[in-house]
Amino acid sequence: QVTLVESGGGSVQAGGSLRLSCQASEGGWTFSDNAMGWYRQAPGSQRELVAVISSGRATRYADSVKDRFAISRDNAKNTWYLRMDSLTPDDTAVYYCNYGGRYLLGRYSPSAAWGQGLQVTVFS
Repeated sequence: QVTLVESGGGSVQAGGSLRLSCQASEGGWTFSDNAMGWYRQAPGSQRELVAVISSGRATRYADSVKDRFAISRDNAKNTWYLRMDSLTPDDTAVYYCNYGGRYLLGRYSPSAAWGQGLQVTVFS
C-alpha cells in the first residue's frame, strides 16, 4: 500500500504564490507509469479536481485554475508538485494529492491513495 506525504501550503496574501509537494513511498517504474493529481475541498463544498498529470506528462486543469496553477512531476524523487500563482481567496481549501488513478482520454478517476491534506488559506 502506497503512502503519500504532502508538504507546503499555508497562508498567503491574495496575488501570492505557493507550491505544494506530494511524495509517494514507491518509486522506480511503478511511479513513472502512474498518473497523479491534486484535488481541493473548500468548507461546505465537494472535493474537486484541480490538476492532473499523466505518465506521459500530459496535464489537465480545472477551468478555475488554468493559467495560474501548474502541475509537474519528478520521477526520480517519486514526487509531484502543484505550483499556484496569482492566488485568490476563492482558492482557500484543503488540498489533497492523489496517486495512481485512472487517466483516460483526458479524464482522471482518483484511486484510493490520498495524501493527508494541506490547508491553503488566501487572505485579501
